[in-house]
Amino acid sequence: MHVRESDVADGNAIPTNLDWTRAAPEGAEGDGPWIEIAFGDGDLVYLRETSDPANVVTTTRKKWDAFVLGVQAGEFDHFVEGV
Repeated sequence: MHVRESDVADGNAIPTNLDWTRAAPEGAEGDGPWIEIAFGDGDLVYLRETSDPANVVTTTRKKWDAFVLGVQAGEFDHFVEGV
């Protein structure tokens, strides 16, 4: 993975040894674009899109868990109405 200046948060580069997991619909083929997630050291969580893997968003495990709970509770369903 290439690290760009925009990938640096608080002076720390994105780790190069992350184990990325792709979130794609069941039976999906091809390169996507799909979202990929990796859990790093400490409580850091990294997200990227397969079409631009050098652009990585970093968050914390606590925020990621809150987001997942919100998805499970239907808090974001209005974003996909009619899709």
